Amino acid sequence: MDINEKVLKSIIEEVLQNLQNADKPRKFPVEGPLDMKVKGTTEKGRRKDEVVIGVGPAFGVHQTKTIIKVPHEDVIREVMAGIEEEGLTPRVIKVYHTSDVAFIAHHAANLSGSGIGIGIQSKGTTVIHSKDLAPLSNLELFPQAPLLDLKVYRAIGRNAAKYAKGESPNPVPTMNDQMARPKYQAIAALLHIKETEYVVPKKLSDELEITF
Repeated sequence: MDINEKVLKSIIEEVLQNLQNADKPRKFPVEGPLDMKVKGTTEKGRRKDEVVIGVGPAFGVHQTKTIIKVPHEDVIREVMAGIEEEGLTPRVIKVYHTSDVAFIAHHAANLSGSGIGIGIQSKGTTVIHSKDLAPLSNLELFPQAPLLDLKVYRAIGRNAAKYAKGESPNPVPTMNDQMARPKYQAIAALLHIKETEYVVPKKLSDELEITF
């Protein structure tokens, strides 16, 4: 699908407006806001029954929705619920030193007692990672954020928990839309730039207490 200059300009204008709105007081759906309280600097976990979820530096604060406007509180709720469905415990951390989803996920895995972590960028891109893999390798990658709905995020949580239990689950099925990349490419780039603005290279990750 070709996007002409007029359409691209309108997309960029819309994204810039959304980014301006992201810095205004947050409004949430009826289910309630995502309450993220910092408990302190993240320490390496010792529990074998946990999966660590690492979120990007802008997640839930400077950006509050994915690229297709799924609220972050709904995303994190579903991922946590998927982990809990498998009988494991989710632990959520805020990663500041990088906005790269692969490194967010690998960092989470290294801090996880089970060695399994999930990384979520603010625009929605997600990775399931293992501490035993190189940062740019992964267990499962979900690069097309525009195609990730709440059902997929819940399944991501379940699969991550299964890996943590030593199982070898089938990869989470996702849609494949060749039009998604050209349609959302400009928006994705701008959202990534926005998130990268909040990277603090040497800042340690924070342990978060999540309530809904």
